[in-house]
Amino acid sequence: MSFYELWISFSTIVIKEVRRFLRIWVQTLIPPIITMTLYFVIFGNLIGRRVGEMGGFDYVAYIVPGLIMMSVITNSYSNVVSSFYSAKFQNQIEEVLVSPTPNFLILVGYIVGGVARGLIVGFIVTLVSLFFTDLHISHVGIMISVVVLTSVLFALAGFLNAIYAKNFDDISIIPNFVLTPLTYLGGVFYSIDLLPEFWRNVSLINPILYMVNAFRFGVLGVSDIDVGVAFGVIMLFILAFFVLGMYLLKNSKGLRS
Repeated sequence: MSFYELWISFSTIVIKEVRRFLRIWVQTLIPPIITMTLYFVIFGNLIGRRVGEMGGFDYVAYIVPGLIMMSVITNSYSNVVSSFYSAKFQNQIEEVLVSPTPNFLILVGYIVGGVARGLIVGFIVTLVSLFFTDLHISHVGIMISVVVLTSVLFALAGFLNAIYAKNFDDISIIPNFVLTPLTYLGGVFYSIDLLPEFWRNVSLINPILYMVNAFRFGVLGVSDIDVGVAFGVIMLFILAFFVLGMYLLKNSKGLRS
């Protein structure tokens, strides 16, 4: 295929994915914004007054980066897992797989769609947070790179979940029983320095902890984790998930009748 043909294939997948979640924006964009607003009101204003400061910042300001990352993670993941599984369930993906489009472009196209939704929701949640606290960005480059890489990572994770899923119930198991607990225990609402040493060490196993803290460093300039290590963890997972996604696209029998 020529470069122009590759671009047409890639852009078609991306446009389809973006139009998909924008067409049903009431279901894809509004609910996470309402949920995050409730978090700001309950945890930020009501509980935050009792907590006081954390990490040298007002509690509401401290949890803002974590809540933004939570929205990015959830929406990047859910966009890809629901879209790709629907295409697989309706046998639409077979038409894409038998086309001359390279597998890596199919994978990247779905990733870009998930990243687009994750970043749009994250941006809107950031605007909402300004009604509750003032944000002074400490490291713009780190903040942007962390949020984009994390969105890519969880778009890939959603893609893998969609490939392995055999029914619609399977696409909700990972978000409900794995992703949500890891997110809540990933330092969104607290500093792991408050934990006993044993539980602090256990928390270090949670990969989301590194993403939340790296993003918090980009926004507030404070982190419980070495930022370089956090970037290493994110890149390692991205590489592993991308390689696995490429392998499954080529070899998974579940994608072909």
